Amino acid sequence: MDLGIAGKWALVCGASKGLGFGCAEALVREGVHVLIVARGAEALHAAATKLIADSARPASAEVQFVAADITTVEGRAAVFAVRKDFDIVVTNAGGPPPGDFRDWDRDAWIKAVDANMLTPIELIKATVDGMAARGFGRIVNITSSSVKAPIDILGLSNGARSGLTGFVAGVARTKLAAQGVTLNNLLPGAFDTDRLRGTMSGAAKKTGQPIEAVMDARRKNIPAQRFGNPAEFGAICAFLCSQHAAYMTGQNVLADGGAFPGTY
Repeated sequence: MDLGIAGKWALVCGASKGLGFGCAEALVREGVHVLIVARGAEALHAAATKLIADSARPASAEVQFVAADITTVEGRAAVFAVRKDFDIVVTNAGGPPPGDFRDWDRDAWIKAVDANMLTPIELIKATVDGMAARGFGRIVNITSSSVKAPIDILGLSNGARSGLTGFVAGVARTKLAAQGVTLNNLLPGAFDTDRLRGTMSGAAKKTGQPIEAVMDARRKNIPAQRFGNPAEFGAICAFLCSQHAAYMTGQNVLADGGAFPGTY
């Protein structure tokens, strides 16, 4: 299927590895020009090199990268200094650490909200009017399955990402919808990423079990009996960015191997 987005420009955040890289890879393979951003310069350069060398990338698809912390004013300024207008924006920032809510002070909450709610809002604010003027735009926010089924040790994430979800639900249903701009959230469940392994490592230390046992137990609670991989997550993201998804906006698209037990 031709997604109809070749030649568009995409900003993909947190794209040096994991789900962000999976999204950048899928978009590049569709002929989309991408500007990838992440904090770690070395890992980001390696990711860009891999994208450029990808045999499935059309030769016309450009790859640019900016090593910056997108959750800061300075980081966003560095990105927009390279390119101001984007047709596609994939927001993504590392999730807050797990823990007990009794241990989180105001600074911990502000940091979580700043990274996982306010940063996506700032990126949306900076790009949607240009998208609307050109008659095409796609915002995809990588959030979490915890928006639908809260995870007790991820209270910071539950709260901050739910705030973003409420904001997007309203903005997506403004006149932007009639101007060709869609805003959707993509909710990952358990994907095989460094983030998952970090969380599982914490659980293993807490219970005294080997990490392999903790991860195996998690797999067995997923109907698909496996963790997802970044490439298949990226494919879903690319579809949401496509011409074919023009009638989908304000949605929370869950990719979790069937783990969420609800009907709706």
